[in-house]
Amino acid sequence: MDLGISGRKAIVCASSRGLGLACATSLAREGVEVWINGRDAGRLDEAAARIAAATGAQVHRVVGDMSLAEGRAAVLAACPDPDILVNNNHGPRSGRLADLEPADWEAAVAANMIAPIEMMRAVLPGMRARRFGRVVNITSAQVKAPTVDMGLSVAARAGLMAMTKSAQAESVADNVTINNLLPGPFRTDRLMELAKRRSAAEGIDIEEAFARIGRRGPAGRIGDPSEFGDACAFLCAAQAGFISGQHLALDGGAYQGLI
Repeated sequence: MDLGISGRKAIVCASSRGLGLACATSLAREGVEVWINGRDAGRLDEAAARIAAATGAQVHRVVGDMSLAEGRAAVLAACPDPDILVNNNHGPRSGRLADLEPADWEAAVAANMIAPIEMMRAVLPGMRARRFGRVVNITSAQVKAPTVDMGLSVAARAGLMAMTKSAQAESVADNVTINNLLPGPFRTDRLMELAKRRSAAEGIDIEEAFARIGRRGPAGRIGDPSEFGDACAFLCAAQAGFISGQHLALDGGAYQGLI
């Protein structure tokens, strides 16, 4: 399917690796002009090379921390009029309620709620004036079914999702959609840390650790980041203008609720 977005401009935040990189790659493959972002210049260069090798596209690179106003300003200065915004950022630490300090909450809200909201505030007026815009926020499948040690992440991301549900009620009339992608277990650096711990604890190799993590869900496997990237690209498609305010879990069928 031709997604109808070739020649569009996209900012993909925190995209030097993992799911952000997957989204940037899928968009570049569709002919979108992509600005990628990360805190490490060397890792960002490697990501740009990987995208070029996979798609033939040359991408723009912007070094900066999206949790900070300075980082967001740098990205917006490089691409002030994006047609597509993919919000992403590093997640906060895990911990039960009794383990969390006020500083933990402040950092989580700054990184996973305020930062993406500020990016939307900056780009939505231009998107609405041009009558095309696609915003995709990468949050977490745990927002629908949190575990006891992930309340910090879930609380901040749920706040973001509530705000986007409200904001899209106005923007969608101008063909500007806002949706949330909720990833379950994907083969990323974050999951690699869990696999390493399981490998050491159970005396198994990394691949078997990944396999055991995957077998906990109905699909019997973990997700490939390219699957996530392609889902993101479709939500950014010209054909996706009637999909807005949705919270799509990519979790291999793990969520057991109806809504």
